[in-house]
Amino acid sequence: MADLETLKVAMKGGKVADVRTLVGALLAENVAAQEILNDGLLAAMGEVGQRFKRNEVFVPEVLVAARAMKAGTELLKPHLVQAGVQAAATAVMGTVRGDLHDIGKNLVIMMLEGSGFAVVDAGVDVAPERFAELAREHRAQVVGLSALLTTTMPNMRTAVEAIRAAGVPAKVIIGGAPVTQEYCDAIGADGYSADAASAAELAKRLVAAMD
Repeated sequence: MADLETLKVAMKGGKVADVRTLVGALLAENVAAQEILNDGLLAAMGEVGQRFKRNEVFVPEVLVAARAMKAGTELLKPHLVQAGVQAAATAVMGTVRGDLHDIGKNLVIMMLEGSGFAVVDAGVDVAPERFAELAREHRAQVVGLSALLTTTMPNMRTAVEAIRAAGVPAKVIIGGAPVTQEYCDAIGADGYSADAASAAELAKRLVAAMD
């Protein structure tokens, strides 16, 4: 008999085949898809995120856990749709214009998805107006801007200005190696995070404050 704790252990270990088998078994035992998602997959990813934040695990462990979570959620998706379950919130994530780095952005996306967000990946070298367009199109509550180069940081300010000018009500969070809280305050963003796990927590707090 499958159980959620066994599923969490398999997911944290990145065991894709085991996750698929366990999710299938739990569905066969009439465990609700949302319970499997929340108390199994998302709970496990949350634990991985906290361990990553404490430097107890590193990027490879996060990647394999995220891959296992994706395998499980793909099986759950039709059941969640049928049950009318929606994501907690929507976030648009991208690396700003002129910057082609995406590792940090991709880690934040994994952590956001592991926190129950639907995430729109805008990619890299994203124009300021594109952030605003995607946020409006997907009715996003959060827009995340990433930059790894000091030379592209000014494009964060431009992106914030474009989002505000478009009248998009989303909260804007920023991050990247050269970025600081002081810079966040200077450009009028809503929040800054130093790491991927903290970014997901920040996004959740900002969305909760919007209610």
